[in-house]
Amino acid sequence: MKNQDKKAAATLADPRWARIVARDKSADGAFWYTVDTTGVYCRPSCPSRGCNPGNVTIHDTLESAQRTGFRPCKRCKPDGPSAETVNAEIVTRACRMIETSETAPSLTDLAETLSLSPGYFHRIFKAHTGLTPRGYATAHRAKRVREALTGGNSVTEAIYDAGFSSSGRFYEASNAMLGMTPSSFRKGGAKEAIRFAIGETTLGAILVASSAKGVAAILLGDDPDALARDLQDRFPNATLIGADAEYEAIVAKVVGFVEAPEVGLDLPLDVRGTAFQQRVWQALRDIPLGQTVSYSDVAERIGAPTAMRAVAGACAANKLAVAIPCHRVVRNDGALSGYAWGVERKRAILDREQAA
Repeated sequence: MKNQDKKAAATLADPRWARIVARDKSADGAFWYTVDTTGVYCRPSCPSRGCNPGNVTIHDTLESAQRTGFRPCKRCKPDGPSAETVNAEIVTRACRMIETSETAPSLTDLAETLSLSPGYFHRIFKAHTGLTPRGYATAHRAKRVREALTGGNSVTEAIYDAGFSSSGRFYEASNAMLGMTPSSFRKGGAKEAIRFAIGETTLGAILVASSAKGVAAILLGDDPDALARDLQDRFPNATLIGADAEYEAIVAKVVGFVEAPEVGLDLPLDVRGTAFQQRVWQALRDIPLGQTVSYSDVAERIGAPTAMRAVAGACAANKLAVAIPCHRVVRNDGALSGYAWGVERKRAILDREQAA
């Protein structure tokens, strides 16, 4: 076997080669590689044209690559911080600017301050946060409103502390931000009526709860009493109405959907979450019955390819089991990962959907 063939075989057998071929940005800083024919050393995410594995040597350290006497690639600049690191720092600065501004800065103002074009800045911001700069500003204001109301501030104080220029603008957005009126949120859901009932499925106990807007929670578990306590914790001051014969019909629909997912679930939902969570949850609802996708797939679909951990966090925060199908998200290798209601339930739900 020729030396180049031996070298190619060794490179192909190295699991790091696949990351080079994929231009895996997450591998930057873990190793480097040199290319004999061009005389350069690169980082794994280098966007240059693919090279022959017989010409490649993979190095554990930057110093090892430098000792070859090769020059640093002008495209990926392996001696400095990666583009991913630089962009993350830029996005972090932008987030702090948004958070400390009295009113949301415009896209143009943010980009100009950071010495970037508006289009490029918009792309990297969305890739890292999953939100547009405007969406991030809205989500941050919503967080400030919730914190102010929870901290005991009056509704008027919360409005202006969060940077709203008028109460009218706030009330236009308040229901989407809070899922209820500001005064009810401030009182922990006081005066809000939550109807609920507990049923049984072949997967265990199920609790379904609704506000006036729609189904706000679908919880699965082994202990009905624990599900009821969970609901009380979520709505500590709301009026919980159980044992309602009319509401039992809604629970029956949900139970029927769990047992036979192909029938669908035609019920209004009261989806409460941050702007990012709602984007993830909508993407989950777009996954066809019987199919699964990875966390990275979901991140790509919402235009935030680097936000896989945030996507996983949004899945974990989902309180509408089966209605928002976080069970259809699996690890990149296809293995089932954590599920708020147990991996065995996740497997059972997927088996039913794939058999439908």
